[in-house]
This record gives sequence, C-alpha cells and structure tokens, in this order.
Amino acid sequence: MLERGQPAASPQDKAGVLPLEHGFFVASGVDCGDPPNAAIRKYDGQGLNGAHTRACQITVLAKQGTTYDVEQSCIDAGSGPAPRSSERLAIEVRDRRSFTLKRGQEGEAFRYCPAALLPPGLK
Repeated sequence: MLERGQPAASPQDKAGVLPLEHGFFVASGVDCGDPPNAAIRKYDGQGLNGAHTRACQITVLAKQGTTYDVEQSCIDAGSGPAPRSSERLAIEVRDRRSFTLKRGQEGEAFRYCPAALLPPGLK
C-alpha cells in the first residue's frame, strides 16, 4: 500500500464506499511531513489501507448519522502473498477530510493530508 514512489491519489471528488477524499490520512496530532507508518491510512474509495495491509475492501453493514458500521477485509501484507482477514469497525466521518476509526470503545482520529505536505515516498 505505501510503496515508495507510488503516486498519491488526487483529492478530487470521486465516488467511493465512504464520503471521504481519496488519498492519505494521518492520525490527528501527527505531522503530515513525517508520519510513522502506524499513523497512516490511504483511502482509495474501496477501503482504508495501512502500512502493512493492501487491497482493503469495506462493506457498509449499517449507517447511523455520520457513523458507518463496516466490515473491512484486507490482505495482511504490504506486498507479496498473504492471507486476507476481516474485521468489524465503526467509522465516524466528520467531513470529507476527517474521520475517527473505532474498534470497540477505542477510537483514533485521522485527517486528510494533501500530497504537497507528504514525505517524498508517499507522493
């Protein structure tokens, strides 16, 4: 998912499973210019990929207000062969450029980072 030299998706309006900009998001409080892998998610319209997952696919199970109950399945490796696994999540979409990812009672907020602010390996 976060391979060096891979261009970031442009933030223009595109259809997707969730009403979010396509591109990179980092955890709130983390600098867009130097995010650790654990703080990065890439939304491609199909799912939220992390540093060690790819080909993620979200299925919306229910929606209440701005919160989406979803099942996301991903290949559990950044590259190479690996099994696909699934997990249930709640994703609260505050606006097109911010969301909170909730697993049980724990939540982590993310915000969109424009390509110009990302480190060279993510642009």
